[in-house]
Amino acid sequence: MKPEETIDFPIRKVWSRISRIYNSEANKYGGTMAIGQILLSIDPQGTPSTKLGPKMGMESRSLVRTLQTMEVEGLIKRIPCKEDKRVVHIHLTPKGKQMRDVSRNTVIQFNEAVQSRFTKTQLNNFRQVMVELDRILEQEQLF
Repeated sequence: MKPEETIDFPIRKVWSRISRIYNSEANKYGGTMAIGQILLSIDPQGTPSTKLGPKMGMESRSLVRTLQTMEVEGLIKRIPCKEDKRVVHIHLTPKGKQMRDVSRNTVIQFNEAVQSRFTKTQLNNFRQVMVELDRILEQEQLF
């Protein structure tokens, strides 16, 4: 089987290109794609740190390191929950909110530029395939 005939190769290839585009844009503002993704995943009222990883599909080790970097850079602050001191909520600082706006605009521009090149039917088919692929990978043991 040739790489182009597999399911994973084109996904990996395209994601690698998307990642490079996002990282290149984020680099202009001193950030990374991972930081932008986290900024977009934090609710305005704050998000428990334990909910961020699953929300983004990110490994906890990578998330912890990135959160530490973001805190040092003044993008986020950690606030312990008053009711349960074991729970820590991640909140955006004013600087973090500005960076979130940049990230949000970048994602919107990227999506508008790409989606304008496809029909609604093509986009719906793509989404259906990706949702089903995700379901298969989540629910079924393939090996």
